Amino acid sequence: MPYVSIDSAKCQGHGRCALIAPTYFEVDDSGYGQVLIPEVAEADLDDIREAALACPESAITLSE
Repeated sequence: MPYVSIDSAKCQGHGRCALIAPTYFEVDDSGYGQVLIPEVAEADLDDIREAALACPESAITLSE
């Protein structure tokens, strides 16, 4: 099963991930992205890929 993660050292808190895939990402109290569900369902892979591509810092990693 694919997994998604966010490198907290790279994240600058743009929140694009949470807008694109709110089931998997949210913005924490400090304004940075965090993963809600690390295991990605096959049906959601396109959304996770889009979120990763939309991240200006390339902080999102999808391991397939």
